[in-house]
Amino acid sequence: MGTSERLTSLERLIEATGARALGLVTPDHAGARIAAQASLDLLLVDAGGLSPEAAAELAESLAGPIVERDCRAVVLLDPEAIDAIAGPMLGTGAVLLCGASPGEQAAAVAHALLPPSMRLHDATREREAERLRLLNEEVARLAEVLSQLTAEQPAVRDRTPGYRSEPAEEPDADPRAVRATIRARRLRDQFFAAELFADPAWDMLLDLYAARLEGRRVSVSSLCIAAAVPPTTALRWIGTMHDAELFGRDPDPTDKRRAHITLTERAAAGMRGYFAAAARAGLVPA
Repeated sequence: MGTSERLTSLERLIEATGARALGLVTPDHAGARIAAQASLDLLLVDAGGLSPEAAAELAESLAGPIVERDCRAVVLLDPEAIDAIAGPMLGTGAVLLCGASPGEQAAAVAHALLPPSMRLHDATREREAERLRLLNEEVARLAEVLSQLTAEQPAVRDRTPGYRSEPAEEPDADPRAVRATIRARRLRDQFFAAELFADPAWDMLLDLYAARLEGRRVSVSSLCIAAAVPPTTALRWIGTMHDAELFGRDPDPTDKRRAHITLTERAAAGMRGYFAAAARAGLVPA
């Protein structure tokens, strides 16, 4: 899509939502324009067609102002730019739309323009928030169980006075068991519609845990694939899990276009506890 076509598409998008555009600027002037704007309700960013390098520079220049100005943002991006844009934008609250239809784009912009009290009634987000709340509670429960188990271990004293062994913690799972769990989940897709079992939070936790055990780094785009849902849905979940302090962001020191997603220690402890409990019960995780 050419520049003129993209501008026309943006104008139609803005018109469809009933919003008023304060101005259209090119990526290299976006930062300066935001700084000069006294009031800004929403920043609509079209990063489509940009090279990964240009997309990374744009995301880096906008992430700070979005947070500092407490400005809502909707970013349209191509699949090729997921790593370049998603990394810097994590933690900003920006809505990232990848390959979204015009209707989905209009819905996202209209939702972002709603007053906060009205935005709370988004049914999809409420369901995701509830699932995340339950996930957080389960991670906390596992951590508490592990804490109690280690506290109940008899202390082992060395002959040296004053020495006490550190509480033992659950060992990491065999990465092959984690990969087998992932394969079993994907096997269902051969017999049932994938959306019946869509659970991006768990799929991403499994992928990140396996990568952690294997010493492998996971990019944002790779994690979106592991989530087995549309990119926009996966990006929303990555942001949600990051905000919940289950996912961490590890910038690539050699390539600013990429950021790697990691499990936080809290999330890793929960995964260790889950696989250890499943192994003790003689279960095959699925």
